[in-house]
Amino acid sequence: MSSLRSFQSSSTLSLDFDSAATTPERSAAHTPEPSTPQLDGVHNVSQSYVMVLGGLGYIGSHTTLELLQEGYNVLVVDDLSNSFEEVLSRITQLATIHWQAKGKKMPALQFAKMDYRTTAMHQLLSDYTAAGSSISGVIHFAAFKSVSESIAHPLAYYRNNVSGLIDLLILLEEFHIKNFVFSSSATVYGAKSNLGKPLRERDLVHFDEMAQNEDGVMETNLNGALGLTCPYGRTKYFAEAILADLAKASPYMRITALRYFNPVGCHSTGILREDPRQKPTNLFPVVASVVQGKQQQLEVFGSDWDTRDGTAVRDFIHVVDLAKGHIAAVRAASSPERQDAFRTYNLGTGNGMTVAEVIASFEAAAKRTVPAVRGPRREGDVGSCVAATDRAESELGWRATRTVYDCAKDCWTALTLDQQ
Repeated sequence: MSSLRSFQSSSTLSLDFDSAATTPERSAAHTPEPSTPQLDGVHNVSQSYVMVLGGLGYIGSHTTLELLQEGYNVLVVDDLSNSFEEVLSRITQLATIHWQAKGKKMPALQFAKMDYRTTAMHQLLSDYTAAGSSISGVIHFAAFKSVSESIAHPLAYYRNNVSGLIDLLILLEEFHIKNFVFSSSATVYGAKSNLGKPLRERDLVHFDEMAQNEDGVMETNLNGALGLTCPYGRTKYFAEAILADLAKASPYMRITALRYFNPVGCHSTGILREDPRQKPTNLFPVVASVVQGKQQQLEVFGSDWDTRDGTAVRDFIHVVDLAKGHIAAVRAASSPERQDAFRTYNLGTGNGMTVAEVIASFEAAAKRTVPAVRGPRREGDVGSCVAATDRAESELGWRATRTVYDCAKDCWTALTLDQQ
């Protein structure tokens, strides 16, 4: 039986399903079908919603909050395999404060605990349709995302990130949902990341296209990727290719692939932050665990890269800026000016920093030393990865505004909350 539970706002309700977690280990086993969702008694359903798959994870939760603050009603779907339901209360708390300051009530927030790959998704969309509501767009955060884990469990990654996406797209076509935002990755650029210059969207295309090079000469960009370094990166490339093919066959679709660079930081209050259920792999959570004494020291992977201090160069983007990029993508896809059925955008700052420089920023924010040791390169890594952001700035009206120091300061705020 499903149940409804109220959170801090009367606009926030939870739909609870029996569903299997989508960790790689669990996904390889038989997945039982979840119970049928029931929407009886749910108010504020007869509206337009943005559905956020994986909406309680790190990037998903910050995006859910930004959507609410921009006035969107949100339906979160998450199986809690790598997140906690408490995050929903934190989102509600921050969104309520935001709208109370404006003297208004926050938009509706609904939560369905379920695996996005199960048949319960069909029932969920059917019930929303029957209740007179609509899903105006979908943002997909439900993919697995660890490079090292994908090398150890490649089939689990292909099953969730590729097969799961195909089934989802078939479902969205059935319900005539056209606006789809996909969380892609800069890993799709493969070996081009090591060329020492910012990566442009036209460095990876899915159909041959003519474009002007740096010298102003028109040339053909051939489709396809070179030098993909891990199964995770290949799943993102395959997913983009599938989306591009769908868009070509269905030109009424408005599909946006956002190529992330390196998300860091958290909400400025520290209330909403990166808090994975599984072992953290991103840089700042690992740094935080060292500062808290949970780990003895930080291991920096690779000290012999061809960079200014030997550590890898990355384009570190504040997660709030990244979240705002999704709102810009949802909005732009609904604009009558949008002509392309499929469009890719880099979400980064355009500035590269070494891992050592980022650690120094955290040390400056925390006013303490982070014990670190430099180890060998990690399989699947590249030496440099920096975004060219012109397309996102001109077409989405979006650009990153926060610095790496802002990221470090906000993460330190979250740590101090934990220590109180």
